[in-house]
Amino acid sequence: MLESMTGYGRAVHVCDDGAVTVEMKSVNHRYLDVSFRMPREFAQVEEAARTLVSERLSRGRVDVSVSVEWRSSLRRTVVFDTHLARVYAEGLASLAADLSLSGAVTAEALARYPDVITVQESGADPETLWAMFRPALEEALNQLVAMRRAEGQRLESDIVHRVRKIEQTLVEIVKHAPDSVEAYRTRLARRVAEMLGDARVDEARLATEVALFADRCDYTEEAVRFRSHIEQFCRTLSEGGARGKKLDFITQEMNRESNTIASKAQHSLVSAHVVEIKSELEKVREQVQNVE
Repeated sequence: MLESMTGYGRAVHVCDDGAVTVEMKSVNHRYLDVSFRMPREFAQVEEAARTLVSERLSRGRVDVSVSVEWRSSLRRTVVFDTHLARVYAEGLASLAADLSLSGAVTAEALARYPDVITVQESGADPETLWAMFRPALEEALNQLVAMRRAEGQRLESDIVHRVRKIEQTLVEIVKHAPDSVEAYRTRLARRVAEMLGDARVDEARLATEVALFADRCDYTEEAVRFRSHIEQFCRTLSEGGARGKKLDFITQEMNRESNTIASKAQHSLVSAHVVEIKSELEKVREQVQNVE
């Protein structure tokens, strides 16, 4: 079954230390590109998280957002830089003396100066952080994968339907191949007769011209290759793993054969069928470009 590259998942894991929320979104991309937005302390487990995601996904741009609500007040501590505050106080006192200013320097006033007071997150070991983070990440990833598979099933159904239409239209094109030659022979004979009047038409020369035309307009090889591409496309659909790139390549090859048939065709009905095929191929390609 095909898997889409579009999906979404969200999960929350609650533990003694707090609650971790993970939100994941994925969209089309040629390769797997995973980006994380998370609290600074979780950076030390980012590589483990990236490995976990890459084990489940092969392609797509995946955005992972992580937020945490700590239950323990010990997660944050206020740090006072006494030395820096003393420097500020002495400087202000000296400035006041030089300018003959009155007023005392208060602790509240000093606290407003840069870096006198800072708030720091207390450290947590990677094992603790990973134990908090992993359950939420795995659940969000499960939801995202489930959505990608459901969307992939819908894509596959639509793709198969369109490929079958292309296959049927190709049968019609092959069926009308002799009509192009016969129509050309009729037109050529009529034009020659109009030009020569009552003079006798050289049937041998006429046959030679028709044969040359038939050779130039013969798209049998292209039709055979087109059928082969369709068979390969269907086989690839039934395979496992990431198949989007391969399906996209085969679709391009089918489009190339249809262009050649269109350039050789000298029959209006064949040209109309080629337009139908190219229209369906464009829709198929739009779909497979969203397949993992």
